[in-house]
Amino acid sequence: MAPHPESPLTDTYARVAGILYLIIIVCALFSEVIVRSGMVVPGDAIATASNISRSEFLFRVGLVSDLIAFLSDVVVAVLLYILLRPVSQVLSLTAAGFRLTGTAIYGVNLLNHLAPLLLLGGSGFLGVFDRGQVEGLALFFLELHGHGYDLGLVFFGGHCLAIGYLLYKSDFVPKILGVLMVLAGFGYLIGSGTLFLFPDRAEAVAFVYVAPLIGELALGLWLVTKGVRAPS
Repeated sequence: MAPHPESPLTDTYARVAGILYLIIIVCALFSEVIVRSGMVVPGDAIATASNISRSEFLFRVGLVSDLIAFLSDVVVAVLLYILLRPVSQVLSLTAAGFRLTGTAIYGVNLLNHLAPLLLLGGSGFLGVFDRGQVEGLALFFLELHGHGYDLGLVFFGGHCLAIGYLLYKSDFVPKILGVLMVLAGFGYLIGSGTLFLFPDRAEAVAFVYVAPLIGELALGLWLVTKGVRAPS
């Protein structure tokens, strides 16, 4: 049976989940904004390859940073399931399933982050390709990585919708957190859906990712600082 939401053990779970959530946000933003966005030049394979070769260690740090985020994701999925199963065990388990599925996709997708390092590292069998072809392949795998990430976000969007509903129905966190997480879920689904259905308009809806940033950051900070309160 799940611990009562006011129990010290459950409050500890909540704070650990909050800490890990903040770690996920920091690591994911570092990998995507500082590392990949700072090195990948859309449509320019030569410049992208040059950036990666010049800052190879930073590129590898970005991969490790993503790994830390995804490992934390697994723990957060379990802890949120424990915290929210008193509200609805079935929906809480469904939410965990969505998050774990997305995390599995992210993990496999890291191979597309690693591929440019293998290509640009000059392995012997790559001698059949000229330099331009190798650089083009490196950029291709990075673009594939971006699409793989968005595929995972479809499942993560489902997770956020379910978690948002559960938070709203619960008595131990403010209902506004549930609303923000629902908006986060719609943000992920709109962003990824637009990329897959109308790729030319993906940039135009990039602003929707502000909603997930606000919602997840608010939830992480609340869990760290406030934990869970006793139900009324």
